[in-house]
Amino acid sequence: MNLKSLLLEQKITLPDNFFDNIAKYKEHLFKWNKVHNLTGARDEKTVDKFIYDSIFPITFLPKCKNLLDIGTGAGFPGLILAMGLPDTEVTLVEPLAKRASFLQFIKANLNLSNVRVVKKRVEEMPSEIFDLVTSRAVTDTEMLLKLSENFRDKNSKLLFYKGERVYDEVSQNIKHRVIKTENRHYLLIGEDV
Repeated sequence: MNLKSLLLEQKITLPDNFFDNIAKYKEHLFKWNKVHNLTGARDEKTVDKFIYDSIFPITFLPKCKNLLDIGTGAGFPGLILAMGLPDTEVTLVEPLAKRASFLQFIKANLNLSNVRVVKKRVEEMPSEIFDLVTSRAVTDTEMLLKLSENFRDKNSKLLFYKGERVYDEVSQNIKHRVIKTENRHYLLIGEDV
């Protein structure tokens, strides 16, 4: 089953230009990846899986006005979420120059006015509160909680893209919920999850 069919099957409401933007994004990703090694995802099937993983949380996330993605890399999940949530201001934090340049290029090429790219380590960013903080494949949950301290308040939610070891990483005294799909465990943390 292709990406579009999978997403439509999930009844994910996406903007009209989402699939056009995804097609352009993939085309550029494959070109840039040959030269700059942005991601280990080298074939369309793997990239589609990453895109699906990135966008699936739209099915359970509350509306948010802004989100911060820590360590966006080649765009997963922050850039993909930005394409799917055009009314959400999305800040992508990526310290590696080649990846930050790619994100900036995609932002301009697809005219993503809701995206801000920050070429820094998240620890170097000035404090700012976000409704949602996301991260995928960066570090363990404890470290992500520490890294996100200056970017959340009691109303903020955290969404970490994890594998099945998520249960070893999250303390029971933290209000959370784990949403499972076939290949992914989404750890959603917040007061009212």
